[in-house]
Amino acid sequence: MTGLLVLAGTPIGEVSDAPPRLAEELLAADVVAAEDTRRMWRLANALGVQPKGRVVSYFEGNEVGRTPELVQALLGGARVLLVTDAGMPSVSDPGYRLVAAAVEQGIRITAVPGPSAVLTALALSGLPVDRFCFEGFLPRKGGERGTRLRELAAEPRTMVFFESPHRIEDSLRSMAEALGDDRPAAVCRELTKTYEEVKRGPLAELAAWAADGVRGEITVVVQGAPPLDPSALSPAELARRVAVREEAGERRKEAIAAVAAETGVPKREVFDAVVAAKNAG
Repeated sequence: MTGLLVLAGTPIGEVSDAPPRLAEELLAADVVAAEDTRRMWRLANALGVQPKGRVVSYFEGNEVGRTPELVQALLGGARVLLVTDAGMPSVSDPGYRLVAAAVEQGIRITAVPGPSAVLTALALSGLPVDRFCFEGFLPRKGGERGTRLRELAAEPRTMVFFESPHRIEDSLRSMAEALGDDRPAAVCRELTKTYEEVKRGPLAELAAWAADGVRGEITVVVQGAPPLDPSALSPAELARRVAVREEAGERRKEAIAAVAAETGVPKREVFDAVVAAKNAG
């Protein structure tokens, strides 16, 4: 019989938030694969347990090479526990490759549900949570980041992003430019920790606030786009949307098609609006 892969959620802040089963799994595992073995040992000590199985590192730098080794252990009957520094494995953390490889080999997989920065931020944001999407980290480069956000401009669901402290101001400004200065959002930092803070407001206001510096682990929640009324969009607004995409590097034909798709306005009308704007200029 093959072994069992256990994906375990770990605290995103308070150690006492750890699910009771986490301690049990740390003791039962034949192999503990940890994103950071030092953090894993500190967590285990805080929970009052000493893992008896082999402890190995499993992080972005060695994920590709170590996955086959862990799969072989599972095929040999081992119980493998996968933990990350905080939150659930595979959610912007190592784990996806191992899960995919285990599925391919017919290995049993289970999970120990635990704290999630995504769901915690959603609940605290005060924004609609009936439908949402998780976008992870935005691209580091400004041009790529802007392009990705413009693709999300018409997304009706509430959006959740992760971001680092040194990029949060730039990301919020890019969001304001692509999604609108007045789009409601919330910046959640240090969730469940001593200096937890949730700052709510329009994107432009949040970007100005972030200029003073923001520390800690950050999750950003942004309200989805309101339903568009194609008849309420002026030719000037249609031309502006095309121009924004062109400035970002899209060809005019592609920009016109994208604006037509996101607004519901026929491509011919968008094209006529662009021509009219060009003639007027």
